[in-house]
Amino acid sequence: MKNRLRELRTARGWTQAELGQRLGVSRQAVIALESDRHDPSLDLAYRIAVLFETEVEAVFENAHRG
Repeated sequence: MKNRLRELRTARGWTQAELGQRLGVSRQAVIALESDRHDPSLDLAYRIAVLFETEVEAVFENAHRG
């Protein structure tokens, strides 16, 4: 699942650790999300969207969509 997480995070001037703290996940989890090695749970995807004041679809793109 492609995402804009790194772009959104850096636009706010946050480190990966700061984003992790705001979301209640580890820095390693943020790294995995940003590098597309891990897809977020639905709950985490919504928390990310709320944190960045946008819609889930504006953060995540389903690469498997036909």
